[in-house]
Amino acid sequence: MAIPNYAYLKLKMPSPNSIITVESTYEHAYDYNIECIEYAEALVEAETLIVNLDQLGSKAPDSKCHARTFEPTEAAKLVPVNPIGSDDQALRNSATLDIK
Repeated sequence: MAIPNYAYLKLKMPSPNSIITVESTYEHAYDYNIECIEYAEALVEAETLIVNLDQLGSKAPDSKCHARTFEPTEAAKLVPVNPIGSDDQALRNSATLDIK
């Protein structure tokens, strides 16, 4: 049996002794409206993230790719670990990088 008046930002309802009036200010109503809009935008963004995660989860991993197999994607060259020494230790490095 409450009667809201949106123009005056008042809510009136009967009580056993008299009429109860709840009032607000336009600033409070505006702040609350902005807060509700931000909350709604956050919900939409969360739902979008959930959909994206579900799509990523549904993709099957590549069965050909194993942790023990590694193939360089570009040309590689051997770089000696100790250029002054005569040991045969070398690192495999990208061919586009310079030794400095």
